[in-house]
Amino acid sequence: MTTSPSANWSYPTSIRFGAGRIKELARAATAAGISRPLFVTDPGLAGLPITAAALDVLKEAGMEAQLFSQVQPNPVSANVAAGVAAYKAGGHDGVIAFGGGSALDAGKCIAFMTGQTRPIWDFEDVGDWWKRADADGIAPIVAVPTTAGTGSEVGRAGVVTNEETHTKKVIFHPLMLPKIVICDPELTVGMPPAITAGTGMDALAHCLEAYCAPSYHPMSEGIAIEGMRLVKEALPRAYKDGSDIEARAHMMSAAAMGATAFQKGLGGIHALSHPVGALYNTHHGLTNAVFMPYVLVHNRSAIEGKMGRLAAFLELPQTGFNGFLAWVMEMRSNLRIPNTIAELGIDGEKADLIAEMAVVDPTAGGNPIELTTQGARAIFDAALTGKL
Repeated sequence: MTTSPSANWSYPTSIRFGAGRIKELARAATAAGISRPLFVTDPGLAGLPITAAALDVLKEAGMEAQLFSQVQPNPVSANVAAGVAAYKAGGHDGVIAFGGGSALDAGKCIAFMTGQTRPIWDFEDVGDWWKRADADGIAPIVAVPTTAGTGSEVGRAGVVTNEETHTKKVIFHPLMLPKIVICDPELTVGMPPAITAGTGMDALAHCLEAYCAPSYHPMSEGIAIEGMRLVKEALPRAYKDGSDIEARAHMMSAAAMGATAFQKGLGGIHALSHPVGALYNTHHGLTNAVFMPYVLVHNRSAIEGKMGRLAAFLELPQTGFNGFLAWVMEMRSNLRIPNTIAELGIDGEKADLIAEMAVVDPTAGGNPIELTTQGARAIFDAALTGKL
């Protein structure tokens, strides 16, 4: 019988990791300086037993948390504004962000915007725009992931869609990093296989793009390759048996590792996935998974050597770039990931617009080969037709 690993980590923030540690939620909130939390989640989670149990932990400790669940998949600025209004109306002093990437991003942005007077778009992750913020007005955050994909629980940013321009924006500030994270793999046991697959491939995409990004950050690179090893070992198991708590734990680790590693950079997978998600409201991790092999092939000349080392580290049956690509294709097939974006309901009508949006996405700068509109359009077309 296998057991779930348990540890206390302090990189990049304080992480309480292990099965059953949701019971420490009230103590974590107190340690973060929170006594009247706004509990931010999404509508799908709001009525589930794991959410009720988390709220009971707070109630038993004398904390009357207010539930805020007006968060849609791919959250928009209106969700953040509504959360800020609820925060102020309730006299709260911190945020507990509970859920997948959308709820975590929204919760972090709500905590950030509670003390700001400028529009949220003034804090996009561009240059040093984060210095425009009133740091004293940023509320403390405790993050509790219920999926294993985005790793937003250990990130200093949140992704929000601008409804007017239909573009995803990365809002950044160092103090958006949660004070304390509770990673309890038991909270992910109820994820259906399709969500397990999509979120798991998101974790893989974060690790893969961080590894391939050309900037110098060997610590992030080391984290990325071990994160990919964990995905290789654990994702098929978690997909096959959602109650495999050890596999769930390793995937939760891999998700946090991916978000830590992508300090080094992301790339074309995310640069294309962001506009597609903003325009078509597709699942972010699933969209990443579909684009992954097409971006790999596009970048082959710049990453071939690194893929050879990675294939060897992962002990893949085939060596080199082709071996890694074959493994990605096999993994996608086993997880029933669509092979083309056409299978996500996307056509070529907005192809030029998506290419233009991709090259100005903040993640594009980390691509191993400079991402041009022509290159982005070629990747999009390949992903639309399935031609590698």
